[in-house]
Amino acid sequence: MKIALWIVQILLALVFAAAGSMKLFAFDQLVASMPALANQHGLVTFIGIAELAGAVGLILPGLTGIFPVLTTWAAAGLATIMVLATGLHLVQREFSHAVVTVISS
Repeated sequence: MKIALWIVQILLALVFAAAGSMKLFAFDQLVASMPALANQHGLVTFIGIAELAGAVGLILPGLTGIFPVLTTWAAAGLATIMVLATGLHLVQREFSHAVVTVISS
């Protein structure tokens, strides 16, 4: 069971690290696919940093054994980001993006 948990944690961390990296380092490509974000560079940067921190928080505390409760907090923070992202996509009538956020959360 521990192996399955680690596999899921690592996969989720990779997904959130990739998404956060894209928000931080490939903002122009992100805007090309979602033009509504063109004027939201600061918000997108903040979310990218939060996703990268969450990805690290999913792995590092359990790996080092230092404050392993932080893994739970990282997971809760990432879940909050996904719920808010789903709401944002629904408000902006981007239903295909909302489906992706619901599936990944």
